[in-house]
Amino acid sequence: MTAFTEGHSDPTVQPVPASVVEKVDAADTTLHNPQRAVLSLGSNLGNRLETLQGAVDALEDTPGVRVKAVSPVYETEPWGVEPGSQPSYFNAVVLLKTTLPPSSLLERAHAVEEAFNRVRDERWGPRTLDVDIVAYADVVSEDPHLTLPHPRAHERAFVLAPWRDVEPEAQLPGRGPVAGLLDTLTSEGVDARKDLELRLPE
Repeated sequence: MTAFTEGHSDPTVQPVPASVVEKVDAADTTLHNPQRAVLSLGSNLGNRLETLQGAVDALEDTPGVRVKAVSPVYETEPWGVEPGSQPSYFNAVVLLKTTLPPSSLLERAHAVEEAFNRVRDERWGPRTLDVDIVAYADVVSEDPHLTLPHPRAHERAFVLAPWRDVEPEAQLPGRGPVAGLLDTLTSEGVDARKDLELRLPE
């Protein structure tokens, strides 16, 4: 098994420019007591990159939500299906500040999916867009409507790899450092697409 190591991190990933950070932080003044949230995006139908960018923009357009950072794009093999039975995914992670409670953020995630014609008729089926809440603040909850953190995030390299790239010291609530969790997983079928980039909304 080929494991992720610190050296595997994409050397082309650069910190967000200070001017951009200041602009985003300034926008936070419109939010009262914002919470931090981590969302995972995935698409394996249609124009995958365009869809992911559209999802990032739609999240930023949500009242009570500010997109703080967007990860590099990864191309990954579909999860839970026979190899070669579906197109590969483009995956990314988005870091948010939000005043929405978890339930409202989930409703918004589903609305964004539906805007891109997400169809929910097959578990692990192909989809135009998948938006999952990976973590919300430090909340650990077994609520069947929204389990936090995402119950399978710790075993999904396509979530952990882009998350570590954009936030190297990240912690998955109840599980520990994202980098440490990633080191236990195989890197096979999870490839950084250095030729692709998602834009942080202006």
